[in-house]
Amino acid sequence: MATEIRVPTLGESVTEATIGKWFKKTGETVKADEPLVELETDKVTLEVNAPSAGVLADIAVGDGETVGVGALLGHINAAGDGPAGGAAKVGPPPQAPAAKTEAPKPPATPAKRTPPQLEPRPEGAPATPPSPAATKIAADHDLDLAAVAGSGRRGQVLKGDVLDAIARGAARPATAPVAPPAPPPVTLRAPAAPDDAAREERVRMTRLRQTIARRLKEALNTAAMLTTFNEVDMSEIMALRNRYKDVFEKRHGVKLGFMSFFVKACVQALKDIPAANAEIDGQDLVYKNYYHVGIAVGTDKGLVVPVVRDADRLGLAAIEKSIADFAR
Repeated sequence: MATEIRVPTLGESVTEATIGKWFKKTGETVKADEPLVELETDKVTLEVNAPSAGVLADIAVGDGETVGVGALLGHINAAGDGPAGGAAKVGPPPQAPAAKTEAPKPPATPAKRTPPQLEPRPEGAPATPPSPAATKIAADHDLDLAAVAGSGRRGQVLKGDVLDAIARGAARPATAPVAPPAPPPVTLRAPAAPDDAAREERVRMTRLRQTIARRLKEALNTAAMLTTFNEVDMSEIMALRNRYKDVFEKRHGVKLGFMSFFVKACVQALKDIPAANAEIDGQDLVYKNYYHVGIAVGTDKGLVVPVVRDADRLGLAAIEKSIADFAR
């Protein structure tokens, strides 16, 4: 007999999960309480254990698919049993003879209620507000009291008038449906250059990591960000620049500044920490295996931030020349 493997309760407010990976393949022997599959939710990653010992007969949901609580993941057959679903087909139970039924009698037509005679309102007399009971019943049935003729003194609408109007179907005119608000525009990632796209690496994020990314972006939009400053000892760089700046300018025709050293330091940092040189595109984390660095440059038209492409392939002289060209 096949034992079902189902998604367990995932916790409060968690209704679905993503299949992370299966630890067993179809046809492999499993032990009771042995981990079979890993599930990923917005809050936690958990393992589903085998409910009994036997052979993993089939896998109903593959890696990366989304499942709900109680969904079927697969079957486990006891040792020696056939594949799941191989049980003999059971025919439908014999139908019991139809019982004799009498023709239903038509329901009695209720007597029509005669609407009360309305007392004419004197000419020029002010209308009396409807009674409290009539107001409550009209509100409960979405009835417009202005369309109900009152039978009370000076045309006051009474409870019986409202009940008569409800019986006649004098409901309030339906209001025009309100159009649902337009969904917020989806920000699409700008396409990368053909040569850059070939050097990108896409990695599908887990559900937990997607939730973390979404919450961090929400915090960025709503919370005040803190900027920190760290001091760096530039003594060696300054001494090196003072020693070679004249020779550097004669050989390359450009001055040796500090910006080329900063660019090289940033490139090395991105190589050491690839996650800092990545971006989120939908459910994917895109690692950029190239190093384009934007540099703020003051020009006659104002401050601009040109991009030095493939800065890892450039030397100090090439970087300084690029900066000088941007400033002209």
